[in-house]
Amino acid sequence: MLKKQRYETILAYFSEKTPKVTTELQFGSVFQLLVATLLSAQCTDKRINQVTPELFRHYPDAQSMSKAEVEDILELIRSVSYPNSKAKHLSEMSKMLVSDFGGEVPDSMDDLQKLPGVGRKTANVIQAVAYGRSAIAVDTHVFRVSRRLGLVSSKANTPAKVEEELKQNIPEEKRADAHHWLLLHGRYICQSRQPKCGECPFEDFCPKRLDNSKI
Repeated sequence: MLKKQRYETILAYFSEKTPKVTTELQFGSVFQLLVATLLSAQCTDKRINQVTPELFRHYPDAQSMSKAEVEDILELIRSVSYPNSKAKHLSEMSKMLVSDFGGEVPDSMDDLQKLPGVGRKTANVIQAVAYGRSAIAVDTHVFRVSRRLGLVSSKANTPAKVEEELKQNIPEEKRADAHHWLLLHGRYICQSRQPKCGECPFEDFCPKRLDNSKI
């Protein structure tokens, strides 16, 4: 199967099966989405959704969080991965939002990546989910699934390279959805250690079926 056909088949399947898709993170504002996304790095959305209600009850916006002590934030997020560094980032990020952006989350990639703790993946999530831009955030799931399904070449060995190849092959209007489609496929079907190949709709043309292929 040619790569173009592979993209067309996979995108058509998801477009029909889940035409409306978004993040599983729970939030009530762009600021809260930013906080939840930052916290979700190397942590499950399920865990983040257990932590953020109490965090947002205390600090619902940038102004309130900017006044919090790092130790107070840490106490509320202690059960997530890397809580110490994330608490520090949340404190510094909210302070910068207040001082440099009037307490509002900026909508440009450059400004988003100026914020402490915000990398390209998090910035792309904000671009796509909050501002409806044609962005593709490459997390561990998107990275793995894109390579396993043969959507990107073997040379795409970094998140940035995977993002670039995906953007070259996915129409702008489908990029934001494609991020969620690939992420959820990786989270529930094409899992890292024990992929559920018997449940995968793409099993018939999965590259792993080729001789000497590896997943």
